[in-house]
Order: sequence, then C-alpha cells, then structure tokens
Amino acid sequence: MSTAKTARSRAAPAMKENGPAAAAKIEEGLNFFKSDKFDADVYVKSKCSLNEKEIKQLCNYLLDLKRVSAEEMRKSVYANYAAFIRTSKEISDLEGELSSIRNLLSTQAALIHGLAEGVQIDSSSVKVSEASDSKDGWLTSENREPSDLEKWAVEFPDILDVLLAERRVDEALEALDEGEQIASDAKQKKTLDPDVLISLQNVITERRQKLADQLSEAACQPSTRGGELRAAISALKMLGDGPRAHSLLMNAHYQRYQYNMQSLRPSSTSYGGAYTAALSQLVFSAIAQAASDSMAIFGKEPSYMSELVMWATKQTEAFALLVKRHALASSAAAGGLRAAAECVQIALGHCSLLEARGLALCPVLLKLFRPSVEQALDANLRRIEESTAALAAADDWVLAYPPAGTRQSGRSTTSFGSTTAFQHKLTSSAHRFNFMVQDFFEDVGPLLSMQLGGQMLEGLFQVFNSYVSMLIKALPGSMEEEANYEGSANKIVRMAETESQQIALLANASLLADELLPRAAMKLSPMYQANYKDDTRRRPLDKHNRNPEQREWKRRLVASIDRLKDTFCRQHALDLIFTEEGDSHLSADMYINMDGNVDVLDWFPSSIFQELYTKLNRMATIAADMFVGRERFATLLLMRLTETVILWLSDDQSFWDDIEDGPRPLGPLGLQQFYLDMKFVICFASQGRFLSRILQRVVNDIISKAMAAFSATGIDPYSVLPEDDWFNDICLEAIERLSGKPKAINGERELNSPTASVSAHSISSVRSHGSS
Repeated sequence: MSTAKTARSRAAPAMKENGPAAAAKIEEGLNFFKSDKFDADVYVKSKCSLNEKEIKQLCNYLLDLKRVSAEEMRKSVYANYAAFIRTSKEISDLEGELSSIRNLLSTQAALIHGLAEGVQIDSSSVKVSEASDSKDGWLTSENREPSDLEKWAVEFPDILDVLLAERRVDEALEALDEGEQIASDAKQKKTLDPDVLISLQNVITERRQKLADQLSEAACQPSTRGGELRAAISALKMLGDGPRAHSLLMNAHYQRYQYNMQSLRPSSTSYGGAYTAALSQLVFSAIAQAASDSMAIFGKEPSYMSELVMWATKQTEAFALLVKRHALASSAAAGGLRAAAECVQIALGHCSLLEARGLALCPVLLKLFRPSVEQALDANLRRIEESTAALAAADDWVLAYPPAGTRQSGRSTTSFGSTTAFQHKLTSSAHRFNFMVQDFFEDVGPLLSMQLGGQMLEGLFQVFNSYVSMLIKALPGSMEEEANYEGSANKIVRMAETESQQIALLANASLLADELLPRAAMKLSPMYQANYKDDTRRRPLDKHNRNPEQREWKRRLVASIDRLKDTFCRQHALDLIFTEEGDSHLSADMYINMDGNVDVLDWFPSSIFQELYTKLNRMATIAADMFVGRERFATLLLMRLTETVILWLSDDQSFWDDIEDGPRPLGPLGLQQFYLDMKFVICFASQGRFLSRILQRVVNDIISKAMAAFSATGIDPYSVLPEDDWFNDICLEAIERLSGKPKAINGERELNSPTASVSAHSISSVRSHGSS
C-alpha cells in the first residue's frame, strides 16, 4: 500500500502538467499498483523469470552498450573540444573587458560624485559666510596652508615616473597599491580636495597603464627568459591584465622554441628517428616549461588552463605535421613500418611526459599520425604478399628447415618469436611468409596504442588468404577454378605435380594457420606485453589468453585452409572416378553386368575402391612424415577425401537412375559386390582411424538405397547376402594383400582413435536398419 501511495503522489504533478489525456493514461497504468491485493514481491519475481543464459546475454548486451556509449562520449568530447576552448577564451576576454569597463565606470562615478560634493561644499560655505557677522570665521582655501596629504599627492606622480624610468617594477607596484589605498581612504574620509583626488586617481591609472606597456614590451624581447620572464608576467597579472599576461607568456615560449628550431634542418639522408627525437625534445620541453610557468603564475584557473591546452594542442599539431613531412612520409610510402613505428614511439614517449602536468596530448598525435601509419601498414602487407608470390613461382614445394642461424629479414634469431619458427618444416615460400609476418608483428608492437589491432589482423588475413589462393593454384587442374579469386589470376605459381608436393601445400597452410600466425598475433595482446615480455618459457599460444577478436581471426584462417583442403580432395576424387577421356570408373554397369557373367567370381573389392585404399595408404605414409605432432590434421584430411568419394557416389543421380529404374535390374551378384565395396570402405577407414560419423551415415544410406532397389525385383536382399563374417574376411584379406601388412583382428583400432566413438557400429547395423 505504501508503494501504491508513493506512485500516486508522484503521478499527480504529471497529470496536471500533461493534461487530462496524459493523466488518464498514467492513472490507468497505475491501477495495478493501487489495488489492495498488489504484492511487490510477486510482481518483482514475475519480472525476473530470465534464466542464467539470458541474464548473461543481457549483461553482455548492457556491457556492449556501455562501451559504445563511452566511445561516443569520447568522440563527442574530442569533436567539441576546440569549440569549448574557443568559448572559454572568449569568456575570459569578456571578463577582462568587463573589468576595464567597471574601472572606467568607477572612475567616472568618483569624478561625478566629487563634483557634486564640491558644489555642495561651496554652497554651504556661501551660506555660512552670509550668516556670519564675524570676520574672524573660517579662512578660505586660498589662504590656508596645504596639508601633508596634499603635498604627497603633488609629489606622487614624480615618484612613480622615477620608478618606471629606472624599471623598479616591484617598488612601482607597491607605490601604485599605496596610492590606490590612500585615494580610497581620502575619498571615504574626504581629507582631499575633490580636484586633487581626481587628479591622483588619473595619475594612478595612467602610470599603471604605462607600467603594463613596459612589462609587455619586456616580455616580448627574445632576451627575456626564465625568472625575468616569469617576474614580468606575474607583475602584469598583478596589474589586473591576466589574459594579456597569459597570452604573452605562451607567445614567449613559442618564439623561444621557434628560434631553437632554426638549427634543426632535416635532410634526405638524415635518420628519421633522430630528427623526430630532436624535434620532440624541442617542442615538448617548450610545452612543459610553458605549462610549468602557467601553473606557477596563474594556478589552475579554468580560463587560463583552457588557453594553455589550446596552445599546446596547436603546437602539437604543428609538430606532427613536421614529423609526417620529414620522417613519416618517406617511410610510409616505402613500407618502412619499423621506421614509422619508431618515429611514432619516440614522439609518444616525449608527449606522454606531459600527462604529469595535466596535458593529455597523445590522442592528438595518434589522430594525426594514424593515416601515415596505415599507409605504412598497407605497404608492408603488400610487400609480404609480393615477396611470397615471387618465391611461390619458383618453390619446389619440398618441406625443409630454414637455414640455421639466419633469417631472411636479417634480424637476430635470439627473440622468442624467431626461435619458434626453426622448429618446423616449411617450403621456401612459406618460410619467407612466416619470417616476414614475425617481423611484421615485432614492428607493430609500439603501435598498439593506436588501436590498429583489428586492421592489422584483417590485413594479414587478406595476405594469408591470397597465399592460400596461390597454393590452390599450384594444384593441377585448379587453374580455371581459382582464377576467380581476387589477386590470384595474374600470379604465376609453380605446379605441385606429385602427391608429396601437394600434401606439402597443405602442410604449409595448416602450420601457418594453426600455430605460427596465431602465436605471432598474440604479440598484439596487452597481456602478452605485460606477462610474456620477460619470460620466454611461457608460451603465448594458450587459447584462454587469446581475446575474442583473435579467436575469430583464427577461425577465419582455418576456413581459408578448408578451401585448399576441399580443392585437394575434390581433385583426387575426380582423378579416381574419371579417366582422362571422361569415362567413369564408378558406374552402375559394373554391378548390373555381374549377373550376366557365369564365370566363377574371385570376390574382391572393386578396382576403384582398391585404388582409393592404395591412395589413402600412400598419403597416410607421406603425411606421417610431414605432420609430425599434428597427426589430427592428416587424419581429418584422409577423412575428408574418403567422404568426398562416397558423397559423390551418393549424389550421382545417373548411377542411381540406372540402379533403380534402368533396363536391367541389380542382380544378387551385383548387390553382393556393392555390399562388399561399402564394407571394404568402412573397414579400411576404421583401421586407418579416419572413419567419421558422416561417412558411416552416408554408407548406411547408400546400402539402404541399393537394397531397396534390389527388393523392388521381388527378392529378399538378405536371402542372397552372406553373413558379415564372410565380408569381413574378404575385406581384411584385401587390406593385407594391398598393403603388405598383417591383417588386424576384426578391424580393431586403438582406444585413442579419433573415431573410436563410431567404430563400434559395424556394417551389420545396416541390415537391421534396412529391415526395420
């Protein structure tokens, strides 16, 4: 009830302000809360029905909104900061003008007030003289002696002139303050003649202005430095002209470092980092000194701080333009990412020292340097792509270790990222690609503060994708297929003729994508910089330490390899199935025509499946040498190739049209041979440890279709098929004869087989599936 009453009390003003319609709408919405039966706990529980997953999703969504809001606020601050500074300066100028106007009005008011008092005193004196009969009354002002104060007022201008002429600033300031105090007291106590008081005030104003002009002139002199400059600016501020004093202070420091820069002359042969370091020292030391003087004299008053920030930002922008013109431009155009990164790092290092003085100017530098750095980044990535393509044209596609103790980039091999590269075999073009990528990530380390990590990863992915396209182009028969990939059509690539060379293509791509590139990309992570910089024993390849962006990047690398793997498997599957003339080794006639042959049959798997087993066995031997420590990739490759052949058979509509609706039906011998072939595929895939669930399912579906087609003839397929032991014996004997190895018992596999979960399903499950 208390909640409902509170809601009604809050809604009442809204009803009055928004009219009857709004009041009625609000009242209707609050009816639920007005009820005596309203239970706050039940209401809250009804609104909190989200499960844990939905709550996590909501939290992640709110965190994303928070980050986006913070980024928008930061952009808004930077976008409107110049206008804020300009407005603050205008306000400060207006305050100065208002102060001057107030002083003038005070002077005018004092003058008018003095004149009025003088008139009143004269009239009173006339009345008193007329009313008095005594000639011994008050003496007239002409006949009395001047007071000491009046004598001082007469001598005061001369004293000020002497002090100003001798440039005794401190004494002049004290004299002016004393004069103002005496004038103020005389005005209140009326101890000075109005004319003398007005004359004294005018003298003080004129001498004050003259002293301010002297101080301004002194501050503009190049010889005025250090304590002398600060004393002049401080005195000018004490005179009440703070805005002018602060502007003169900023200008004095600007003129000083401009004069020092005359000795700094960049040349085409000079080192960009040295020029950047020298220029940074001049500019940022001048800004630091200006900030120090400003804080010492003016404190943290907002108007002066705003002018200081605006002045420092302007000098920083001018500095960035000089660095871009004389150091970054040539490096960026030539792809000198290391030189560009070094220049940026030097400039940011000097600039960051100003943060202790309240000047955060690094974002200004980052914004101005970013286009040049992006240009250098793109040029460097193009250089990696072009250099790798040049080597791919002459690559013999033979795996080898890189030359011991040397790197093609000419860098030392003692770094962590370098030593790991020597533990793997790659072809020459892949070695060059890996070395240049390692150098690339070492170069971009200083640029992490520019938030270019996403752009770097995207650019490197495009370069790797281009390299994969060249590897695909190196496969025989893939020229027309890969001509559509961007950037691959005009590149000449040496063909990989043998199976060993073709598997080496896959070894290149898999090692780069699975291990070398992700490990190198970890150098972009701040966690790597903090935790792994000094500890080479810790491997940064831990997937738990990789941020979501890098995990998504690795997923895209693997997807790019899948293109190469699919092309490889498709090519070898087509080589198995078709002859050079285009005829098929796997047709329905090879099974249908068996029943017309009355000769005694020597039961053995069909020639195409024998060739498939021989090819897989040969590739497994080659892959065992190339994929040391990465046997899973080799297993998945053989699994994919087997699936490609069987899936082609499953999807060959002409084959099944002949089996199901052909002029001659599938006979008992043909069904028995087809069943034997499928049993043989399952058997050698199981022994080779590349039997997948997909392969198991597709083979089951194919056998079911064949048995259904045979059942259409009116004969029970199980009546013509021998027992499974008969098929198993033939399959094991075929494997023994084709491989020259002793046959395994019942097709057993090791417990650590990647397909152990499906190995228990024998081909006998097809019979039960087909009979159900």
